[in-house]
Amino acid sequence: MSKTVFRNGTVVTANGPVTADVEVAEGVIVAIGEAIGSGGDDVREVDCEGLWVGPGFVDIHTHLREPGHEYKEDTESASRVAAAGGYTSVVAMPNTDPVIDSGHLVRYTIERGREVGLVEVASAGCVTAGRAGEKLAHLDDLWAAGVRMFTDDGDVVADAGLLRRAMDYLAQLGGVVAQHAIDPGLARAGHMHEGAVASGLGMYAIPSAAETVVVARDIELVRLTGCNYHVQHISAAPTVELVAAAKREGLPVTAEVTPHHLAFTDGDVRATDPAFKMMPPLRTEADRAALVAGLQSGVIDVVATDHAPHADHEKDVPFEHAPNGVIGLEWAAAVVNDRVGLDPVRFFEAMSVKPAAIARIAGQGRWLGVAEPANITVFDPQGITDVRDTRSKSRNAPYFGRSYTGAVRYTMYAGAMTYEESGVLV
Repeated sequence: MSKTVFRNGTVVTANGPVTADVEVAEGVIVAIGEAIGSGGDDVREVDCEGLWVGPGFVDIHTHLREPGHEYKEDTESASRVAAAGGYTSVVAMPNTDPVIDSGHLVRYTIERGREVGLVEVASAGCVTAGRAGEKLAHLDDLWAAGVRMFTDDGDVVADAGLLRRAMDYLAQLGGVVAQHAIDPGLARAGHMHEGAVASGLGMYAIPSAAETVVVARDIELVRLTGCNYHVQHISAAPTVELVAAAKREGLPVTAEVTPHHLAFTDGDVRATDPAFKMMPPLRTEADRAALVAGLQSGVIDVVATDHAPHADHEKDVPFEHAPNGVIGLEWAAAVVNDRVGLDPVRFFEAMSVKPAAIARIAGQGRWLGVAEPANITVFDPQGITDVRDTRSKSRNAPYFGRSYTGAVRYTMYAGAMTYEESGVLV
């Protein structure tokens, strides 16, 4: 029986961080303590001095692009990217082709993840049939197939009556409605944040109100239904306040922020590089600061990448014609560490523990402890990540040519090392 021992790391447990060794055998953690094990041919020892050893990261907002757009990304390439980023689980968004609005497509998505075997792939499901916003998807069929997070991501569920019906039903089951909170009327024809930069460029723009009016409306529906509600890719300071107020009231409301909204602002759009075009758009420095503070305080629960690959020929066009979206699974942890500066407990809480809890992924996001699944990320808070290349099929990212403090050193999924500094392992 082969074993792995992570030695002398800052191990993040349910009781807080401790300096210890972690021994893994047969897919589970078998011991945590000082000077564990005696070595031998069947033991691999990993020096983790100065490194954080915690639960594998969980991304609850990943676009795998499979089925239908495999030329941008597929389950295998996305899994390799995720493993390199320290992830042991991802939640696939349903805006594929065909969209994931039925149980057999959920089962296909999950099985493809198992075939690749580098991360656990869970699947979100659509709220409305075909993501058309006209009638509900077969929520019972999706639930039976394993879906716990429901979203029309890429589009808002604009019809409040329809959303109320979905929330009434999912509240009984314990499911989560995740909202792409962009009002289509206010965002129509817009390409970036409405403000001084957009005015200077003469570009159609999207006000922060496009986000806040949706979230404010939906919080009223949470009061009405009691349904678990999650705000995707929060971008504006007023939205942080809405979420904070809902939490103070005790409503079941959670929120995510992307690494790119933590790292950049609308000022970065001045050069009209399509790598900075996303939805919601990058907003002001005041908004960015509010997002950082919200993540630090826990008002914003989690980091989610919104990893959204696009091929070169799609992004290499004038800014106004480029599709929205950026990739970022590989570098998310480094960006968060560099731009936010969380302690190890809050870091793994935001990157792993709370995402798994929100998405109801059992066996993931669990503080390290004896008998827990060996889904582990080793992170170097002082390391340097130079963004020069990517394992993704696509390259649409604003991070290239930049360096961030923090680096993933090892990723272990189900007791098998899936990534180390030299590259992805198969």
